[in-house]
Amino acid sequence: MKKILGSLLVLAAMAAPAVRAADNPMVGGAPMYATKDIIDNAVNSADHKTLVAAVKAAGLVETLKGTGPFTVFAPTDAAFAKLPAGTVDNLVKPENKATLTKILTYHVVAGKMDSRAVAKAIKAGNGKATLKTVSGGSLTASMNGKTLVLTDDKGGMSNVTIADVYQSNGVIHVVDSVLLPN
Repeated sequence: MKKILGSLLVLAAMAAPAVRAADNPMVGGAPMYATKDIIDNAVNSADHKTLVAAVKAAGLVETLKGTGPFTVFAPTDAAFAKLPAGTVDNLVKPENKATLTKILTYHVVAGKMDSRAVAKAIKAGNGKATLKTVSGGSLTASMNGKTLVLTDDKGGMSNVTIADVYQSNGVIHVVDSVLLPN
């Protein structure tokens, strides 16, 4: 228990100075501007081309340009590449729009949950926090050392590799695996 609480405090302490020190953190080789919305920033990240294409195919661009606020756990291109061959190509087909939408909205939590808010929820949950996704599913947040880990409904795990990328309509946390709903 002490180890978990200590890790949470380290995460919160690390996140705050990093955010203050980098008003426009770099993601995928591009600065992310807190004055731009989630979509306007994501299109500039070289690491999120697959995610952007999927958001367009699902018809979610206008939603994610909306006022929000949203917390987005944004899988990188490398995260999508971990899926079985052909999965992404199949998902972006018009006939699979509902499935794609469910997967993408499973990566979104209503509200603005930066790393401090997630750490507080994990602490309140004695080492785990359940995050309700826009798709209606749940993600379980926990710590593995200093790394924030998300576990999906199927038991798959994803690590937050870049936390607290603030947007005008929320916050993005970059993740290294695609999370899958039931």
